[in-house]
Amino acid sequence: MEEKKMRLKKLLCASLSVMMVAGALTACGSSAASDDGSAAGSGAANAEELTGSITAAGSSALKPLADDAADAFNEKYPDVNITIDAGGSGEGLKQVSEGTVNIGNSDVEAAEKLDAAKASALVDHRVCVVTMAPIVNRSVTAGGVKDLTTQQLTDIFTGKITNWKEVGGADEAIVLVTRPESSGTRATFKKYAIGGAAEASNKSMETDDSGVLLKNVKDTKGAIGYVALSYLVSNPGVDTLSLNGVAPTLENTYAGKYPVWTYEHMYTKGEPDKTAKAFLEYIMSDEYGKKMESLGYGVSSKMQVKEH
Repeated sequence: MEEKKMRLKKLLCASLSVMMVAGALTACGSSAASDDGSAAGSGAANAEELTGSITAAGSSALKPLADDAADAFNEKYPDVNITIDAGGSGEGLKQVSEGTVNIGNSDVEAAEKLDAAKASALVDHRVCVVTMAPIVNRSVTAGGVKDLTTQQLTDIFTGKITNWKEVGGADEAIVLVTRPESSGTRATFKKYAIGGAAEASNKSMETDDSGVLLKNVKDTKGAIGYVALSYLVSNPGVDTLSLNGVAPTLENTYAGKYPVWTYEHMYTKGEPDKTAKAFLEYIMSDEYGKKMESLGYGVSSKMQVKEH
């Protein structure tokens, strides 16, 4: 009898062990399923899938930033196709007004390039600050010119001064490398660097692309032009000129010492769609803002002088 009780006790213990192991395995399986499910749910909540396309055109001064932001945005949302062209601020505003692109990039406000009705239909998104710098072929600085007064710069770009010796440099002809009338960079330079004077365009070297302009200045002795600081981040092969003793730097722009700057605008026709809105919000986010200065652009919140 005693032996029978012992066998029943062992059998009961064995059954309980099997039940405990099975329960543990079931619990693990449920936990794994729950973890997988919650991870998927969390991913969907935190990184909403975006699809579609974004087209932008306009300011060549803003293009390096827009290109870089597009690459970074695509790392987060690989199913969004982004195409960014230059062409000048006027062209970008024209295209977004006509609805042929989603975003029109501009160095100037829409009202300066479009009639009132068309401008009022656009929504302005200020994304950063851009500083414009006068640049010269290195033969000019080698000849002794590193700083100009506002009047000297104005006289050069209006064609009154035609040789660098007239401003203390070598006996070398000045070659203007200019932008077309549609250029927002030209409008900004005209307004803040040469006091609104009519620029003497050099049609033989006029270009709506800042990169091409920089190369032309680099390759042409005696040449002078102007570009955004974003084109001067790496060694560009040209030199900048100070204006009234103040160098064209972000620090001097923030402090209100250097006057040739403006806000960069990305316009949409009405409110942007979901995909374009996400892209614009990303460019203006703290996350991406950390990278702006390394690309030569200013963070709007750092400006000590908000308007000029």
